[in-house]
Amino acid sequence: MLQCKDCEFCLRDNLGRVVLRCDPFSNIKEPECLQKWNLLKLDIMVRSYQSTLNFYQKLAPLQEKMLKHIEREIGDIEEADQWKYKADENDADEDDRDDLNL
Repeated sequence: MLQCKDCEFCLRDNLGRVVLRCDPFSNIKEPECLQKWNLLKLDIMVRSYQSTLNFYQKLAPLQEKMLKHIEREIGDIEEADQWKYKADENDADEDDRDDLNL
């Protein structure tokens, strides 16, 4: 079996990680190469998912503050418009009483 270190398509980056330049559709030399290529791609996917989670964790406190502010604003708007709803309810009650008296 050909080792990756002996393959012309295998490189190491500055951090020491293995980078495979082989194309699984055209120039894979051995069946094990495909398995190794899949493992490396899976590792890349996991690292990107972890970085996304880290970003979301940084945003979580900001999102909570924004939601509290929005809830407060909605509460203030509802409180300010409450007189409209009370007037509508009083009018509806008076109309019901008028209908009963007829």
